[in-house]
Amino acid sequence: MNNDRGAPGQGHASVGVVREPIVLRRPRTAVVLAAGSSERMSEVTRGRSKLLLSLGGLSLVERTVGLVAREVDRVLVVVGHDHERVGARASAAAPGKVQVVRADRWRLGNGASLAAAESAVREDPLLLVVVGDHVFGDGTLRTLIDAGGPAVLVDSDSQPDILEEATRVVVADGRALVFGKDQQSRWADCGAFVLPPEIFACQREAASAGDQGLAGAVSRLALTCHITALPITPPGWWQDVDTPADLRQAQLRLRRSLAKPTDGLVSRRLNRPISTRLSMLVAPLRLSPDLISFAVFGLALVTAVLLAAGAQLVGAVFAQATSVLDGVDGELARLQLRASPRGAMLDGILDRVADTVIVAGLGVWSLMQGLRPAPALVLTAAATATSLLSMATKDRAAALGLPHLPERALGLLLGGRDGRLLMVAVCAVIGHPALGLLAITLTAGVTGALRLYLVMRPCRGPRSVGS
Repeated sequence: MNNDRGAPGQGHASVGVVREPIVLRRPRTAVVLAAGSSERMSEVTRGRSKLLLSLGGLSLVERTVGLVAREVDRVLVVVGHDHERVGARASAAAPGKVQVVRADRWRLGNGASLAAAESAVREDPLLLVVVGDHVFGDGTLRTLIDAGGPAVLVDSDSQPDILEEATRVVVADGRALVFGKDQQSRWADCGAFVLPPEIFACQREAASAGDQGLAGAVSRLALTCHITALPITPPGWWQDVDTPADLRQAQLRLRRSLAKPTDGLVSRRLNRPISTRLSMLVAPLRLSPDLISFAVFGLALVTAVLLAAGAQLVGAVFAQATSVLDGVDGELARLQLRASPRGAMLDGILDRVADTVIVAGLGVWSLMQGLRPAPALVLTAAATATSLLSMATKDRAAALGLPHLPERALGLLLGGRDGRLLMVAVCAVIGHPALGLLAITLTAGVTGALRLYLVMRPCRGPRSVGS
């Protein structure tokens, strides 16, 4: 990922004169403010920092540090209350990238905590500053980091209960002007900023006037620096964790964020409501997502054996269990910030092999029921081929960056893996494996053919990738 983006200079250039581009920088260092005492969370923290509370298997500070470490080269974590444990968790979240700084005057406010980082970041032209007890959805900070200059992430449609507690931002023409809890505005500060080093001089000015908060320092900076207000847009989300109720809300929002926009109908309505709850339950164990992938693959092999043996009800239950649990590995990877291309490739290969053996189990069962070998072989081969081709068209279109396909609509055809396994379960219950093979062939075949048609159809005018 490039750290700098260039934009051509404007105006009239003389012949032979090369003009330097205007460089829009990305912050390379993040400052995470993790020094507070968490008084309103005392009933659950029992004297410890609330940043050690678990959310989806990671402590709050690990989640915040892990998210920002993906985007920057260095993470500076400012600690105060419970500094040893908070610092240790932060360092473990991104080994080699984290520097822990203790703020001696953290009790004065988060502005004083920010001041403790000045000596370590004075050479950085831009800083990503994040309040440690604010939870962000995966990718939510990317727009802010890519802003190219000073900016703040804001919630432009805050609910009244959020506004009551949040720092408000006065915004005009896309520019943040003033920050403060007493401001008359429906825009809420989400606790994430990209700021120049001048913020430290502004903090000292605010402190000399008796204001030790971060809002006071940023408000002074906004008098002389254009700070762009960037509204959060779906699927991005944030949650300030100040009370036990806030923590429960963050858990709910995190669980719901595990679903994918491309999920089929069965996944959305049946599988995800179960699998996401299970993932949140087992997340504290920090199991390897790859281990879960292999475990679900083993369950698919057992399913194939049960189907081949003609075990109607048990085979149906195992088939649907395979479908539900198939989402857990990816959900755990996203919960624990461990998603990777290698893990996705492993999961994809195991899923395709599992699909093949389950279809083979239906084929063997069909033979046991008296279906002649030739039709059984043709149905099994057709179901295998169409199911693999259906997924291949989806994956290939995404890998090549082809125009987005209406996957939610295509999911209604039940040609995705969630739909196929549900049909396997239904046909197993009623004892008609050949019908299951035929249903897979038709639904997967039609879905794959439609994807190919939608990609290959002529455009009726200019069309950009992703439009």
